[in-house]
Amino acid sequence: MHPARPFRETDTATLVARARAHPFALVCATDGTRMHAAHAPILLDETAGPPVLRFHLSATNAVTSALVGGSRALIVFTGDHAYVSPDWYGQADQVGTWNYLSVEAEGPVARLDDAGATGLLDDLSDLFEADLAPKPAWTRAKMTPGRFEAMLPGIRAFSLTPTRFEGITKLSQNKPQSARDGVITALSDREDGIAIAHHMRKLTS
Repeated sequence: MHPARPFRETDTATLVARARAHPFALVCATDGTRMHAAHAPILLDETAGPPVLRFHLSATNAVTSALVGGSRALIVFTGDHAYVSPDWYGQADQVGTWNYLSVEAEGPVARLDDAGATGLLDDLSDLFEADLAPKPAWTRAKMTPGRFEAMLPGIRAFSLTPTRFEGITKLSQNKPQSARDGVITALSDREDGIAIAHHMRKLTS
């Protein structure tokens, strides 16, 4: 995580919305000897405080073994991001950088039982199949009876309750407005920069 405090994001609603917009995240854990990482789609369930995160991994994944062995987990969501050229600031003696949005959730994990794992997979399917409309949504009901149950032991499902839930909102806040305007203009002309330019405008307004 970036150490500069001006970029630190702690607003829960902002972090939840950001993670939900970019749900394919990196799950990190340690077995005591080395770090392991794996990508997984993450669901965030609303609670009175920080959300509870649910996810699943292959039963044979090294991260799975570390989590079953008692490791805490760190889940990192990477949001919109873009390179910023020093030429865009309109100032001398600048260097290139990267503007980006991120979320980190760290805490202990609990393994979900078969019912919990099934519920997670159903919720994931419901969420992502909805984006494919008007295609009829896929459900487990389309599978041969017994086939889903036979496949279920191939995964392990977990929930994480964060003891740390924060992120980074790095949008050139450390630059004067004239420099920020130059970055916004330049990024707006690039397909890979439009999203970050939008976030920069929102932060300025």
